[in-house]
Amino acid sequence: MRRPPLPRALRGGGPLARARGSGRVRGFSRPRGFGRVRGLARAVGDGAADVLHPLLPLCRGLRALSAAGRRRWAQTPKDRRGPALFLLATCVVGVALLPYGPTLSALGLMGAALWAGRKGPAKDPGPGTAGQERLRILYEALVPHFSAPEDPSPLYAHGGEWARAFDSFEFDESGRPTRLRLRYPAYFADGDPEARARVERLLYAKSGRGREYFFEWDEEANQLTLTVLPALSTAIGAQRFVTTPGETVLGFTDPSSVQRTLPVVETAEDPDDDVAGGDPAGEVRRDAPPVVWRTGPRSTEPHLLALGPPGSGTTTLLRSIALQALCHGQVLVVDGSGTGEYAFLGGRAGVLGVEYGLAGTLATLEWAAHETERRLIAANRSRQTGHPPPRDTLRPLWLILDRPTVLSQLAAAEGRRDPQELLRVPLRHGRAAQVRVVVADQLDAADALGETVRTHTPARVVLGPASAEQIRAVLGAPPHTTPPPEVPPGRGYVRLGAGPVHRLQVPATPDPYDEATGEAWRRAVLALLPEPETPRGPAPAPAPEAPGRVDVVKAGPAEG
Repeated sequence: MRRPPLPRALRGGGPLARARGSGRVRGFSRPRGFGRVRGLARAVGDGAADVLHPLLPLCRGLRALSAAGRRRWAQTPKDRRGPALFLLATCVVGVALLPYGPTLSALGLMGAALWAGRKGPAKDPGPGTAGQERLRILYEALVPHFSAPEDPSPLYAHGGEWARAFDSFEFDESGRPTRLRLRYPAYFADGDPEARARVERLLYAKSGRGREYFFEWDEEANQLTLTVLPALSTAIGAQRFVTTPGETVLGFTDPSSVQRTLPVVETAEDPDDDVAGGDPAGEVRRDAPPVVWRTGPRSTEPHLLALGPPGSGTTTLLRSIALQALCHGQVLVVDGSGTGEYAFLGGRAGVLGVEYGLAGTLATLEWAAHETERRLIAANRSRQTGHPPPRDTLRPLWLILDRPTVLSQLAAAEGRRDPQELLRVPLRHGRAAQVRVVVADQLDAADALGETVRTHTPARVVLGPASAEQIRAVLGAPPHTTPPPEVPPGRGYVRLGAGPVHRLQVPATPDPYDEATGEAWRRAVLALLPEPETPRGPAPAPAPEAPGRVDVVKAGPAEG
């Protein structure tokens, strides 16, 4: 095949051909001084490293000394910081007055810094003997779950090396793992909830009971991370939270679960101690991650259901919600247990009533159903006429019911209407009418709740000790942590609609009229209550007239 002729510019040694032959074509040639500049830069870098090498331990030591000083200062009690500063100032003045004092002190400081920074960053020596034995036990226990007979090169095998399966690990002072990341084979059914649950139960039993573990499954990388979660703070009490209308703080959770924080006041001392509670120094201000429940016309979770065993804190949750609801709406409370846990709300502005008996509850809920219908009709008429809705229909109405199943049993015994049937209209049409329903009951009475209540309460809360099966039955999804056997009041799990399951700690909102309530939390709850509602009685009587004065207008005809 005949080759095409060369261009004219390349024939006969043209300028482009000569440049190409000499290796100086623009864009393709390398500058002659490039290698020389690179060698010079490398030499300068090596020389600077040799010169500055003694400064590296000095800087490292100064940083270590400053960190030690900050830790020492933080550990010093506040009442001893003044004398410590005076002693330090005295030493500085004494050294400055000595001959060669500043020079010797500078040399001593440099020597101490060099000694403190003589070693580089400490390398992880790995687990000790107890840690290695615990990792070996974990590895051997996981062999039946992460191995298959047809695997030619199993990652988990009896007598195998645990270092191949465990990527990273951390231990506490007692030798129990606090964080563990392990790899598992690709053929493990990590999408099966039952298979996951078996592995999680095994790790929970072998890593140490009595703690709460968080399991993070990475299906793409075939990795499982076990993390010990710290206990949620129980020192956050009732207070005014920074929220907008339509937002209610149910409690607080882990920082990794939500992307929002709220400034809170945390009681550092024992809240039952009157002295510590009255001292502002016993309070700590910090930012805490909240679980915010959003309600309103566009909310997908307009109503809430809270369940838990006796003493779990469901009544505390209802008190906290009621105090927050009084800021922007009206509250109607039905206490089915009749223990007087909501008596402190009676007579306050915005509280429409606190009912305990069956007759009052039926009348109250019937009025709430008619009020919901009235709001719907008023809002519909205003939209048809093009006018804004009435102002009384825009103010939220909260129906808070504690243990309605007790009232349902009383109604069935007396042959009267079930109070839960009267909640059908507020539950179905409450979102458009600005009516919110909050129901709390005991966990063993969940079957006694009506179908309407279970269907129209997508926001769910489970408090107190409960098994994973019970939590899944209420929330519709299993928790990603292991439920501890013993929890403080107000601790549990929450799920808003179809969202994830979060750990929850309800703010401490005790009954201020209870004698067992600490003085600090009593004042905190009373400070959130609105002013007492002024009673509307008859007009006051006129002032008595002066003696000898006769009002001819008021004087009647004289009797004959």
